[in-house]
Formats: sequence, C-alpha cells, structure tokens
Amino acid sequence: MSLKRHFYISDDLDDLATLERELEGSGIATPQIHILSQNDADVEHRNLNEVEAVLKKDVVHSMEKGAIIGVVLSAAVLALAYVAGWTASAAGWIPFIFLSIVILGFCTWEGGLFGIQEPHYQFKRFEDALKQGKHVFFVDINQQQEDALNRIVKNHANLEMAGEGEATPEWVVSWQTNWKGFVKSMP
Repeated sequence: MSLKRHFYISDDLDDLATLERELEGSGIATPQIHILSQNDADVEHRNLNEVEAVLKKDVVHSMEKGAIIGVVLSAAVLALAYVAGWTASAAGWIPFIFLSIVILGFCTWEGGLFGIQEPHYQFKRFEDALKQGKHVFFVDINQQQEDALNRIVKNHANLEMAGEGEATPEWVVSWQTNWKGFVKSMP
C-alpha cells in the first residue's frame, strides 16, 4: 500500500503543534508528519518533527539523476571498449570496468553537488510562503488514515490546503517508526 503526501500552509506553529499531537493520537506515526519552516529554532522549541536540513535540499533527487547519467555513460564506455576490441588486450575488461565505476561515482557525486544548491523539488512551490514567515505542514498517509486526517484538519481553521505530492516510501516510514521504538526501549 502506498502513501500519499498532503501539504498545508499555516502561520501558527502552536496550532500546528496541536495538529501534530491530534494526528499522532489518531494513529498516524510521527515519521509521517513534518514541518518545513525557515524558523527552525521555533519548530525545535515546540518539539515538532521538522524536515532534516539535508532533505530541504534536492541532494537525493539530484544524486539519483546523476546516477542515471552515470549508468548510461558507464554502459557507453563498456560498449565502446567491446566494439573497439580494446578488451582483447592483455589487460582485458578490468580497466574499463574500473573506469565505468569511477564515472558512475563521479556523476552521482556531481549530481549531489548540484542538488545541494537547490531547494527540494517538492518544496520549490512553497518558497514564497516560507519567505513570508509561514510554515508548510505535510503528512504522508495511507488510504485508511485519510478519514482521520480530514476529520482532524477540519478543526484547524487557519490551515490552508496546499496540494498533494509524492510521499516517503512506506517501508522507510515503517523503519523510522520501529527505530524510534527501539531507541525508546533501550536503557
């Protein structure tokens, strides 16, 4: 079952803190809930689940793009080496495989460098609201949690619906939830 991300905008962090507690009380796990803000100190002060700094940037998405380019270029190097007959030499495939690995690594790394300079692709549309001091609240939910979300959101008049987007994979949310439980149970 896949998750769907719902975005909301508000300028009231206290109301968002209440919303987060209500959602957690209805069975929506903390790793499913995030607040994106330029005022990280106030978000942290209220103990809200903020977006990690590295995830505010487009690093992961850009690294994926770089890796795809790297795979294509690596395959081209291997194909060229085979077609040109260079692999028939005493060195064989080893230098070309090594070169392909270096190309893949370089392209992935370079993609990350480009991504660290850009806001996350899903958050670009909220740049103006964030500059105005507003906060973006988003929650990743499955179909069974949809009714609870809608019921709870109705009680928050200052909350503005801001659309939907691609959610964190459910296995990641499950892992984060289990990890938090494990950490709490440890001495």
